[in-house]
Amino acid sequence: MTRKLLRALAAIVVLAAAGLIGWRVLGPAEVIKPATGPYPVAALRPAGVIGKLTMSPLIVDDRVRVYAGKRLVKADGPVDAETMNTPRWSYRRWPEQVSGVVAVGATVVTRWTDGKLVALDARTGTVTWRADGPAGPPFSGRTGADAVWAPPGLFTAGTSILVAAGRQVSARSSEDGSLRWTADLPPGCASDAFVTAGGRFVCGEGAWDVISGAAVRGWPVGPSTPLGCDVARSGCGGLRDASGQGWLVDARRPSRATELDPAGATAVDGLVLATAGGAVTASGTATWRWPGDARVLGVRANKVVLLTAAFELVVLDARTGTQLARFPAYVDDERVEAWEPHHWQVTGTVVAVERRYPGEPDRYYTMDPTLLGAI
Repeated sequence: MTRKLLRALAAIVVLAAAGLIGWRVLGPAEVIKPATGPYPVAALRPAGVIGKLTMSPLIVDDRVRVYAGKRLVKADGPVDAETMNTPRWSYRRWPEQVSGVVAVGATVVTRWTDGKLVALDARTGTVTWRADGPAGPPFSGRTGADAVWAPPGLFTAGTSILVAAGRQVSARSSEDGSLRWTADLPPGCASDAFVTAGGRFVCGEGAWDVISGAAVRGWPVGPSTPLGCDVARSGCGGLRDASGQGWLVDARRPSRATELDPAGATAVDGLVLATAGGAVTASGTATWRWPGDARVLGVRANKVVLLTAAFELVVLDARTGTQLARFPAYVDDERVEAWEPHHWQVTGTVVAVERRYPGEPDRYYTMDPTLLGAI
């Protein structure tokens, strides 16, 4: 009898231990590893390729690089490091997946598949606020570029974070996560949404004010194609409406711009850039012409960044069109083959581009596909 009792007790102990181990391994968990070193300083390098990275970074505050993995967000620095460094800080949630990441100043807001919004201080990696929201789509891609440069349903507008899902969009304060407003959306438009530089959330056939959430009357008929956007399809300077007509949207009211009608034309801060006839031409706030076949990647800090047909990165002065820099979009000793940009980010100091093989969306260019260049 005693022997049977001891065996039963032993079995209970084993089951309890197994349950505890299983809970610790598989149970919900939040792991925060804050930064211990000083905040990196913003560095200025001569224009040229800096290096290449395995993952795609969201450049935050021109001080740190924030990466999204399937179940964690981490940061390294400085921004001009040639390769990925040991993380300064990291934040992990199990078993949820990262849906998207955006930043306002030094506040990094992460969205997860269970709908949780978690804001992190980019300087320290510590949590500043949490809020509940609609469930987000799962993590996609290998480098995290989708999550940090084109997060589905996640946008920025001034000091607000906008979350769109289903038939609703809500705005929260980036400082404390407090809810500012909520608006209803037409069915099926959230996947095509974007935010204009003039402060409008555009979705399907309508537009809403980012400050109040009120519907905007007299908006160009959508669905529209955004032009000249920053990361997270935010800060867009122009659009083409459902009929293909171009509009500048960097002010509260849209203004017709025939220069934006052709494919390849874009607009940032009132500067309209067209790529046709073997040249890049500017109109609007400046007028100039740069001879060459190229694609506009972005305009930041009065710098126009181009990717040429010969896979060179070109930096022009946005006010005059003067060429400031030109360099091959490859690192030293890297094989030189054709590639195409999938997602990218342009800041005042760097450009980062995720490279994939042409026509093969699931095939990355080398094991370290994200090119980093100083501009």
